[in-house]
Amino acid sequence: MPSLCPILVFHRVALLTLVLAEPVLAAQIGTIPPAESLTASRIAALPAADRAPWAAYLARSEAQWAADREALAAERQGLSTLPPARAGGHSEGSMPLDKPANWYASEGALVVARNILSFQTPAGGWGKNQPRNAPPRERGQAYVAENNLKKPSPNDYDLPQDSQWSYVGTVDNDATITEIRFLARVAKQFPGAAGEPYRQAAQRGVVYLLAAQFPNGGWPQVWPLQGGYHDAVTLNDNALVEVAELMGMVSRGEAELGFMPANMKTAAAAAQARSVQLLLAAQIRINGKLTMWAQQHDPLTLAPSSARNYEPPALCSGESANALRFLMSLPNPSPAIIEAVKGGVAMLKSLAVRDVGFVKVDDARRLVAQPGAGPLWARYYDPVTLRPVFGDRDKSLHDDVNDLSAERRNGYSWWGTWPMKTVADYDAWAARWVKPAS
Repeated sequence: MPSLCPILVFHRVALLTLVLAEPVLAAQIGTIPPAESLTASRIAALPAADRAPWAAYLARSEAQWAADREALAAERQGLSTLPPARAGGHSEGSMPLDKPANWYASEGALVVARNILSFQTPAGGWGKNQPRNAPPRERGQAYVAENNLKKPSPNDYDLPQDSQWSYVGTVDNDATITEIRFLARVAKQFPGAAGEPYRQAAQRGVVYLLAAQFPNGGWPQVWPLQGGYHDAVTLNDNALVEVAELMGMVSRGEAELGFMPANMKTAAAAAQARSVQLLLAAQIRINGKLTMWAQQHDPLTLAPSSARNYEPPALCSGESANALRFLMSLPNPSPAIIEAVKGGVAMLKSLAVRDVGFVKVDDARRLVAQPGAGPLWARYYDPVTLRPVFGDRDKSLHDDVNDLSAERRNGYSWWGTWPMKTVADYDAWAARWVKPAS
């Protein structure tokens, strides 16, 4: 297995790249920098022993990106009019995974399954935010729904390099993971030839995820790589954890995935093991103590990385809680896993605040005194000071959520209860795996 790049220790200014404005607003502590793409020049700067697997990965991504575009261009030859991109909307809800088994043999399920087959990209993945309970894709139609911003900010970090080619294959918002699992449920109802297209598509989806995995065990948000923060190791929306969990299901033949070939099960087991090592390597230490993870980590340094304009390179309580739950779910955890969970849960417990609420006051939500309320956690914490931090759409970084614009206070979950279940379940887990202090 390729060696993991070490976590670099950064000073606050270097890590957050806090470029202070002139004049500095009283409530602003810095500016959120853009994330770095995974590029050939960055790979060339790695230690010699680490370059080859990363260079091969980048070359594979670039080749697949070109092949995907060429496949769509070939379809469009001879068409006088191109079909418009399919309308966006809620995707996961159109692919339910909790129906009775016989429902997946119904015409309603088959409509969804045929749609899924038709929108699978040549690479084997799927786009996001596209309802699947609709007719199949037409010849020459885009593989994904329109994912561009409606009102982008100047130099917006979420602005795609190519407005016609964005999120063409992603694990964001449960994409690809949900399609694979839905197809497996349908295939279970058709064990013969009728189910073969669904089995083959699900297998291609798993191959896609295996190909997308970084040499260090993480997964990017978009593959083939799209650039910017999409190239980061992505824990946001639990992407990495959900892919790792799927790899475990494949390796064990669970969730109707038993039809996967033996070599794919073996590869999936290895992929999950690498993802666990990635989580252990990426967990941030502060003053020697294990703490939490960021929403995104730079693929090469594993340092916290920014994402959208208002999402700073900071530790994230919700994604950390889910990473800890995943580690707690593993059988026979190693000493390193046990220490990671102990440190992460201890940090979450220490950061909980009470007697405050994040509630609507006049035009926008505010953090206010509320006796008896809580516990609450901030979404983001500075990776050096562990103080809560908050970003605005203009890329300004703040230390008080009440100083954000009303639009961002209302439009993002800055405070929440995400870690509660992880913290509540820890004691039972620790009773089994954590040795009492001598």
